[in-house]
Amino acid sequence: MDPGGSTEKETAAVATFPLENDDKSSSQESFGSDTKKPSSMSLWHTVLIIFSLTTITVSNSLSLGLVTIGLPRIAEDLALSGNLLLWPATVNSLAAGCCQLLAGSVADIVGSRRVSLCGTFILGVFTLACGLAQTGIQLIIFRVLQGVGVSMVFPTSVSILTASFPHGKARTFGFSCLGFGIPLGFAVGLIFGGIFESTSVGWRLGFYLCAGAMILLFFVNCFFLPPDRLVKPVTLTRLQKEVDWVGVAISTTSLALLSYVFSVMTGSLASVRSALNATLLSISLVLIPAFIWWMHFQEKRGKPALIPNSLWKNARFSFICIIVFLSWAVLNSMEWFFSLFFQQVQNLSALQSGPRFLPNLVVGIIANVLTGLLVHRMSVVYLVVLSSSLAAISPLLMAIINPAWTFWYCAFWAMLLLPASVDVIYTVANLIVTDVFPENTQALAGAVFNTIAQFGTSVGIAVMAVIASAVTQKSAIQNKNSPDALMEGYRATFWACFAFSVMVVLLSGWGLRGTSKVGVARS
Repeated sequence: MDPGGSTEKETAAVATFPLENDDKSSSQESFGSDTKKPSSMSLWHTVLIIFSLTTITVSNSLSLGLVTIGLPRIAEDLALSGNLLLWPATVNSLAAGCCQLLAGSVADIVGSRRVSLCGTFILGVFTLACGLAQTGIQLIIFRVLQGVGVSMVFPTSVSILTASFPHGKARTFGFSCLGFGIPLGFAVGLIFGGIFESTSVGWRLGFYLCAGAMILLFFVNCFFLPPDRLVKPVTLTRLQKEVDWVGVAISTTSLALLSYVFSVMTGSLASVRSALNATLLSISLVLIPAFIWWMHFQEKRGKPALIPNSLWKNARFSFICIIVFLSWAVLNSMEWFFSLFFQQVQNLSALQSGPRFLPNLVVGIIANVLTGLLVHRMSVVYLVVLSSSLAAISPLLMAIINPAWTFWYCAFWAMLLLPASVDVIYTVANLIVTDVFPENTQALAGAVFNTIAQFGTSVGIAVMAVIASAVTQKSAIQNKNSPDALMEGYRATFWACFAFSVMVVLLSGWGLRGTSKVGVARS
């Protein structure tokens, strides 16, 4: 099979798997096309929809930036133990990744607008709760519940875009803006998080402002998000028959257990040897082939399958999923260890560290604008390989950096190049994934993409934390908490990130070859 694409026969099989195998199939097809058929709208309404959805992404990423830059101070204020140090960041992605497939499946039945509004409200409430947390455990729990809100918002944002705009520039621009919201929010969170720490309120002020923005956005979206065009009424019978509940249960359980074990490993690799963690890891691994078998069983019976096995026959879809997983693992790990490098090795304050992430923001803006302009004009493989090659230089520079060097000598260029690929990959991947899934399961399509990205984040940070800890503990330096000992561990993670980045370049060149332009308007 040509890795760059699939045959027409395979594409047809992927794009038309049935929801039900009964005499209502014709009406089901009508429902799929009618509910999701994009309609023309004014420029003002188009901009408003894209702005609202992008702002949700910005707000969520902003809270992650606040946690990242303020983690040392947060850990001190809430007496957060060392083995739980990274949990306030990782559990959000863990919860979001575990719940998105369920949220996406339900949203395709009850309506993306309803689920999106509910998720936005949950995000606002529990972002405020994070600012009010009095203990480390409370903060972790509230971050988990934030992740549940994220799982409802991200897939439905994809679905709302595809339902509102036909294939073409508007849809591509919408995906570019969603991608742009991730680095924008994170960078703003890092910068203002450092500033807020110098105030009397401290890191909590950032969460208060972020929560206020989300609650305001909830009320705005109540009026301006397009209504769900549902032909069939929402009933319990439809939810029972048209959602693959067994597939959701198997995948969610496996992802949750696997993510939990990886999170525990961030504290100590030896923790995986405990009876409980070893058992949970074994169960999560056994559930993977069980999920594959269940997908085959459902497809064979003509019943709804969460992620049909036939999708993986589309090489373009398979490769883009692997590329997304590795890219998000590298991006989020690098951002975490950038922050630790500045504060733990170079002994900079949060206020001094925050502005050093500004190059990340600038390139994020440029990359998203260029992606929106070029993705329908040039071959995808050239666009992704070029941007991934530039991004791979970032971890290489940090792997050879001398902590005594000034910011402008090396770290600046590493920070500048880091987001070069993910902003391109975000738009390209969303266009590919939404093309593969049927029109009436676009929320599920968004859930698949975001689940892979969130899971890549959790696994990436966990693996890199284990590498850093293991190398630091084996250091010949007596004081393992000294900047020199920590730098040995951080340097190892930068080399690992570089290896992952090279894999992304190779996979992009091989797996996407033959893929022409995406996001092109269709008649």
